[in-house]
Amino acid sequence: MKHIIFDFDGTLADSTAVLASVWNTIAKEYDFKEVQLEDIDSLKKISITERSKLFNFPLHKLPIILPQFYRLYQQSIKDVHLFRGMKDVLKAIENKGYTIAIISSNSKDNISEFLKVNDINHVSEVLCSSRIFGKDKVIKKYIKETNIKKSDVLYVGDEQRDIVACKKVGIPIIWVGWGYDAIEVVQSEKPDYKVFSPAEILTII
Repeated sequence: MKHIIFDFDGTLADSTAVLASVWNTIAKEYDFKEVQLEDIDSLKKISITERSKLFNFPLHKLPIILPQFYRLYQQSIKDVHLFRGMKDVLKAIENKGYTIAIISSNSKDNISEFLKVNDINHVSEVLCSSRIFGKDKVIKKYIKETNIKKSDVLYVGDEQRDIVACKKVGIPIIWVGWGYDAIEVVQSEKPDYKVFSPAEILTII
């Protein structure tokens, strides 16, 4: 194994408060249901499709909403925090000689700004999908462009869609238990590894 790919929101970045704030700003404009922070834990136990229904948000409107979402997110980037212990994990992975990349459905500008604000210099490349369910295509692109084998790659993510994308590509995934999808949502997809603290990532690698 040579390349470790990380998801961003919910895996590296604790963006819950910012995402909720941005969503509520958009919800007021488009008449979607707003989210309350105290409801986050229960929302983690249902799928994206179920969440969209709950908040009266048709998923086909994502292409219209995302550009505005990203702009509002960037305005609050300093309020997005690295999960405790993840900076040490990234540094340790780099020290072991692995290449680190980020593949996310957030925007490259937001992620690059976050890495700069948090003084993270261990990431070789940031790739983003314009579609919320399009990560498998971006992963395939990364593998092709870096001319590596699937067996050289490990993905670290927090959502059901991350697991589905990795299985489509044929690479293993570590699911992290501190992100946006609870174990109740992901266990049916059978992630290759499950961790509940950043340090466990190093143990698996």
